[in-house]
Amino acid sequence: MLPFHSRFAQLLLLAAFAVGLIGQVHAADSLQDISKLLKQGHQAQALEQVDKYLVGKPKDAQGRFLKGLILTELNRPTEAIAVFQKLTEDYPELPEPYNNLAVIYAQLKQYDKARQALEMAIRTHPSYATAHENLGDIYARMASQAYDKALQLDSSNTSAQTKLSMIRDLMGNGRQTKAAPGAPVAVASNDAPATTDSKPAETKVLPAAKVVEVRPVEPTKPIETKPVETKPMDTKPATKAGNATAEARKAVEAWTSAWSRKDVAAYLGSYAKDFQTPAGMARPAWEAERRQRLTKPGAIEVSAEGLRVAVDGPDHATAQFRQHYKSANLKTSSTKTLVLVRQDGNWLIQQEKVGR
Repeated sequence: MLPFHSRFAQLLLLAAFAVGLIGQVHAADSLQDISKLLKQGHQAQALEQVDKYLVGKPKDAQGRFLKGLILTELNRPTEAIAVFQKLTEDYPELPEPYNNLAVIYAQLKQYDKARQALEMAIRTHPSYATAHENLGDIYARMASQAYDKALQLDSSNTSAQTKLSMIRDLMGNGRQTKAAPGAPVAVASNDAPATTDSKPAETKVLPAAKVVEVRPVEPTKPIETKPVETKPMDTKPATKAGNATAEARKAVEAWTSAWSRKDVAAYLGSYAKDFQTPAGMARPAWEAERRQRLTKPGAIEVSAEGLRVAVDGPDHATAQFRQHYKSANLKTSSTKTLVLVRQDGNWLIQQEKVGR
């Protein structure tokens, strides 16, 4: 296993080689050239070029993220922290800037700040595996410090000695950091960050992930009816399923429409009473956060490409699609899964997940 700081540095460099993390934001040729300079070790020249690029596009998230990487490579952590911190304020839905803040804080041995940054990344995207792994490493490092302190106070504490030895063995001989074998996949603000080829890649827009195909709903077998049976709906369960599928589909379309119109009431009204908020966040806090994001200045466009709906029962359905999000400063794409339930006659979102 790589040393703690080396593993974090490698994760940061992997992010550098996949600067497309901000989603399907199309990088200009100049950003590709800047990334090449960084990869070749010309950090000062890369910084000069990215500053020139940002003069014309000061709000460009991809350029700003690249600048943060360059500053980190130049061992200018205070400036890099400022860049990534501002990105988290402008794009709070993106987990990658939080993760890179944690990388820098860990290098500075500010483990509590690293922990807080990673917890924010996970709150934003519970499926962000890299943040979960990094958080585990942070906890291990903090545990190591605590056991060291316990031994300083009581050198005869055999229990602390054993635990400290276990932690050091874990961090010295544990699992290897996996560097993305195979072809890269799309990175989007709603996805867990993508992996890259083991060979350092140039800055590029990565291909979009394929929409997950949902197996069509099999028609329910017709119910055998007695000659006196006169209820037509009871003899056509397939029609019931078809109506439910259409209604659930309309609910998803209404949700994306409300989001695009920035209709906060209709948007929040699309979620069930028992909606599973990210990371167990309190419902009022989650609603306040969503309201703040929807009311930010500027237009929003949200669409569901390749929408597939499978009805799992009279009151349960699953919707899967490719979500496209576009605003004045951000364009992202991600695979989304919605678990829907029927409450009070309406299909509502009970769970919202990135990926399958």
